[in-house]
Amino acid sequence: MKPVNFAYERPRHFDDAVRLLNDGAQAKVLAGGQSLGPMLNMRLVRPDLIVDITGLDQLKRYEKKRDYLEIGACVTHADIEDGRVPDVTSGAMASVASGIAYRAVRNRGTIGGSLTNADPSADWVSALAALGAEAVLRGPREARTLPVESYVTGALETALAADELLEAIRVPMHSKDARWGYYKVCRKTGEYAHAIGAVLLDRTRNVFRTVIGATERKPLVLADARALFNGSDNLANFERGAADSMLASSGMSDPLDRQIHVVALARAIQQAASA
Repeated sequence: MKPVNFAYERPRHFDDAVRLLNDGAQAKVLAGGQSLGPMLNMRLVRPDLIVDITGLDQLKRYEKKRDYLEIGACVTHADIEDGRVPDVTSGAMASVASGIAYRAVRNRGTIGGSLTNADPSADWVSALAALGAEAVLRGPREARTLPVESYVTGALETALAADELLEAIRVPMHSKDARWGYYKVCRKTGEYAHAIGAVLLDRTRNVFRTVIGATERKPLVLADARALFNGSDNLANFERGAADSMLASSGMSDPLDRQIHVVALARAIQQAASA
């Protein structure tokens, strides 16, 4: 199949892109196009207008601040994998980026595009939530900032208004003693995950977060993970039963599905413990 007919605009300035989104047409934003392209071809989306934001230098920048890294929404997975983007996560983001799909996809796919597509099985949706990252949204009004777990509101759904763009992602800087683990279950290399587990323990910053992702909805995020560790921040105290109960309470009724997700989290915790 081929896409329906649509108009195409490639603005050179951020405000022009926002204006196009605010003109009333049924618009879709093109960043890397690795998800939107197939959706257009299968006619799962039928926009009147495609707004190509790949010409916006504002979205390709990255800047290391005092305690976080700000990454433009159009920075590619390969930029992160190859170290062109400063590393504030002791290699965590580069490791996640290197495991996304295939190199051809990583060369064009963008961190902001992946996050805004909000596929529950996509890596950045879970990984950025585990890292405690924030999304910076900008439209005709003042910019606003949301935690990633609030930005992604559901499967393929975000808090982005129709006239807003995701401008950047802010990733907090790890301390030297931070522990990180990330594990995903895939049937074969390159496909979307069936289950994702992630954990960040950074005692210096008093951060202990876990995420269970690829749950067919937004990730399950515990900003204080001690409930899964017998009230402690000792990674050896992980209670699989507590994680299973949390998944059951979230609506995951299939015991085998819950087991796979608990195993993904357990293996992420093992990675963190051995770091």
